[in-house]
Amino acid sequence: MAKMWAGVTDGKTDSLADDFNSSISFDKCLYAQDIKGSMAHAAMLASQGIISREECDAITEGLRGILEDLKSGALQFDMSCEDIHMFVEQVLTERIGDTGKKLHTARSRNDQVALDMRLYLMDETDEIAGLVKALCAAITDKAEQHKESIMPGYTHLQRAQPVSFGHSLMAYSMMLLRDLGRLADTKKRTNVSPIGSCALAGTTYDTDRKMEAELLGFESIALNSMDGVSDRDFCLELLSALAILMMHLSRLSEELVLWSSWEFRFIRLSDAFTTGSSIMPQKKNPDMAELIRGKTGRVYGDLMALLTTLKGLPLAYNKDMQEDKEAVFDAVDTVKMCLKVAAPMIASMTVLTDNMKKAAQEGFINATDLADYLVKKGMPFRSAYKISGEIVAHCMKNGLVLETLALDEYKQFSGLFEEDLYEDIDLKNCMEKRISEGGTSVASVEKQIKFVRASIND
Repeated sequence: MAKMWAGVTDGKTDSLADDFNSSISFDKCLYAQDIKGSMAHAAMLASQGIISREECDAITEGLRGILEDLKSGALQFDMSCEDIHMFVEQVLTERIGDTGKKLHTARSRNDQVALDMRLYLMDETDEIAGLVKALCAAITDKAEQHKESIMPGYTHLQRAQPVSFGHSLMAYSMMLLRDLGRLADTKKRTNVSPIGSCALAGTTYDTDRKMEAELLGFESIALNSMDGVSDRDFCLELLSALAILMMHLSRLSEELVLWSSWEFRFIRLSDAFTTGSSIMPQKKNPDMAELIRGKTGRVYGDLMALLTTLKGLPLAYNKDMQEDKEAVFDAVDTVKMCLKVAAPMIASMTVLTDNMKKAAQEGFINATDLADYLVKKGMPFRSAYKISGEIVAHCMKNGLVLETLALDEYKQFSGLFEEDLYEDIDLKNCMEKRISEGGTSVASVEKQIKFVRASIND
């Protein structure tokens, strides 16, 4: 079948070349954006007197019918068409005749596909932001439930200082807030209309690009026609934001994997988000968390693939740019699925507070507070640090923890120790004494929770 672009060539390509060149198998998902853009284009052409009002009405009605039929399944995609743009134009022309051929006046597939991608990504960015907010809310709700639950905080994966489980979770809420900020920033630079740039140089027709942009909800237009059709930095920026978001989800997933292991036993994941072993009946595997962690690599790969595709392209449009879609679509779909799984997985997990507190006690994570006690009594910090280390070594050797070591034994290390020592090294008090902003005290965590909820409900 001859192509709609037949002219200087006969439009008859090798079937292998057709398959290689075709994008409709994946860009068909842009049909709603493509039709929306075409309706706005027809309205602009009519407003400028380039086509008649009657022709605009016929085109618009035809496009509306195609949209409804695609949504209902009454119309199937013709996979022999080169891309979604050619498919829509072909069906429109079949339904309304030669008037359908006038729709493509004063535009090119180059600015048309750039338009479709921007419309699509603005819609998807909003959906992803909503899913991030849902996950952030689930994490924050769980944090509020456990703002007093003591656990060991870690550095270098070594027990370090006492924190609340709520405080630890709120770290991820803060990360997700920054992810929301990146998504919002990305959308600002996506919200620019390229339509009217045509192939690369603009058009000789007296078009109204600003009208068309306003009809489509864009805030501005591309001010250079070559730039309008030849860059995909808005795609790269979204992929970058999604890669960072996935990094945060991967870190959270790693915590869930560790915390749910027998070595930690800090949490128990719901059966709904774990699997069993085909051979070991005692196993309960955190597969969903592991898959989120693993799928992070896909999104990183999508970003690197598109960066590499674009890095050496001359102006303006090149067919290489067709490769933007599969990477972007894959990243968007992967991120959405991971977010949809992560939120209920967090909401349904059981927190084993007794195990957390026991790990905190056995980790000597109040040793810094022990040294601080001696400093308050007048001892130089370095001397207090050394004595505290010696006491920890003594406790480890004798199977004790700092809270159970007798006062007379403390006094063998320093005469500065008194009965008030035990209040200073009580794990709950150690946690509550972290009163600096952003710290792990209950009041601080409550403040963080209030801030996050206000941010995601804004």
